[in-house]
Amino acid sequence: MKRWWLLGIWALLAALPCVAQQVLYSNLRELVSNVGDTVTTLRVDKRTKNQILLMGGGDYRIEAKDNPGLCKYLKSRCYAVRIDTSLYVNCKKMRYKRYRFGGWYAPAMWLNKKIYFCAQPVGQAAASTTAPADATKLGGEVGDAIAASGLINARVFYELDPETGKSVFVGKDKMMELLKNQPALQSALSQETSESAKVIGKYLRQLK
Repeated sequence: MKRWWLLGIWALLAALPCVAQQVLYSNLRELVSNVGDTVTTLRVDKRTKNQILLMGGGDYRIEAKDNPGLCKYLKSRCYAVRIDTSLYVNCKKMRYKRYRFGGWYAPAMWLNKKIYFCAQPVGQAAASTTAPADATKLGGEVGDAIAASGLINARVFYELDPETGKSVFVGKDKMMELLKNQPALQSALSQETSESAKVIGKYLRQLK
């Protein structure tokens, strides 16, 4: 009898909806030490191409239902958010040299004590890897418009150093350094013709 009672309790617990673990990090130090504030009301939305084109920023909007104060914090002050195993960094807090990424959130991952986040190309070093060929031939507002629209769907990876808070672009040269102990992967990477997030991400995940 006791056995069936325990089985009934376990079945009831299994049927209950699972609540995602949601943790807010107010700065890089909290993220590194994995000490943040736990909440339960966050919602993650994928932003549309038009929203990114008009307003710039990251791929994801993270908000708290019926909590304007927390929404404001998420938008301007929060450094990163972890929801279960998914990590998002606030683009407003990220920098690549003197360039900014805008607002909202970009997906990220921890690898070998470094943080890698996926965002739009910014700056000459990153944008030149994915800009449409026509954009380099036209000057003025027309050329700028073509370049901007062509980069809306373009994504590259950046490496965030937890000790300095600085980010570097992860192109083929940087990826070669990261793969220094894996010659087979280096050989495969040398055959790649793109430095997009799709390509580089494939090799980053091999470092896990």
